[in-house]
Amino acid sequence: MYNTDNISAVVLSFLSYKRTIQNCSELTVNEYYIDLRTFFRYITAIRNNDDLNNIEKVDISRINEAFCDSIRSEEIYSFLLYLANKRENKPAARARKLSAIRAFYKYHTVKSRLLKNNPVKDIETPTLKHKLPKYLSIDESIGLLNSVEKSSKTYERDYAILTLFLNCGMRLSELVNINLGDIDEKLESLIVTGKGNKQRKIYLNTACRSALQNYLNVRQVRAAEGGVKIKDKNALFISRLGTRISNKTVQWLVQKQLNSAGLKNKKYSTHKLRHTAATLMYNSGNVDILVLKNILGHEQLNTTQIYTHVSDKKMKNAMDENPLANIKESKNAKD
Repeated sequence: MYNTDNISAVVLSFLSYKRTIQNCSELTVNEYYIDLRTFFRYITAIRNNDDLNNIEKVDISRINEAFCDSIRSEEIYSFLLYLANKRENKPAARARKLSAIRAFYKYHTVKSRLLKNNPVKDIETPTLKHKLPKYLSIDESIGLLNSVEKSSKTYERDYAILTLFLNCGMRLSELVNINLGDIDEKLESLIVTGKGNKQRKIYLNTACRSALQNYLNVRQVRAAEGGVKIKDKNALFISRLGTRISNKTVQWLVQKQLNSAGLKNKKYSTHKLRHTAATLMYNSGNVDILVLKNILGHEQLNTTQIYTHVSDKKMKNAMDENPLANIKESKNAKD
């Protein structure tokens, strides 16, 4: 998380607004900070003719209203070009950074009124190519679950983590931040906190209930066996050190199990397990797209609709379901 001592007042004001008024999560606010830091470092470096290879050393603690007001659209276009060429940022990453800059200027020209100039208002967002999501097949998913070594001291935990990812489609941050108090006493549902600190209920199927129960049965025991005292008593998933498991650890264990399942070369990741859950629910479970939207915690329906395009089998079946599908040319048809 950022150090407020190294942030200029004009940037800190915006971050405080995001946190306190818009109720953005700490993770989201930190992402805004990182994107704005990169932007202001670039502008400062360019104006001072500094070496862009050492941009991380550029001091931006004294950025003020006059500096922000002096920035022009041409400099923002130059920044986007720098992101594409020097940092090799893909369109999605460039669009995110531009969105942060746009939000910053909108706040200070409309809300706080500290700035008069908005150099971003007429700049178009980089066009994004919407690729079909990569996902594991049913057999690959089963193979991934079976790849967890039963002799491992973290077997129950790791199996439960993979099961929740593959069945619930939750995000990495949502899984890591689950607390014991978020789980229904009967293990019928749990509450996750998604983007923008918005909470939603996820209902648990048999596989999830079983995996969670098995883990909860040994959660304290496994820690004691390792001579570890649980420090984060509220956290559902605990690390070997007794603290809440980190994003990095979960990513590592998912990659480890993907490798063990023979899926190393498929370029799957933690987020691909979310895609897998969504795709399998839509393709195999006949889940309504609006229901799927709520399960995944999407703000917009068009974000969820990408899963309606991934099934060739469904498209073929739709054609076969046409009531005219089996009508053949009549032998008595007139010439």
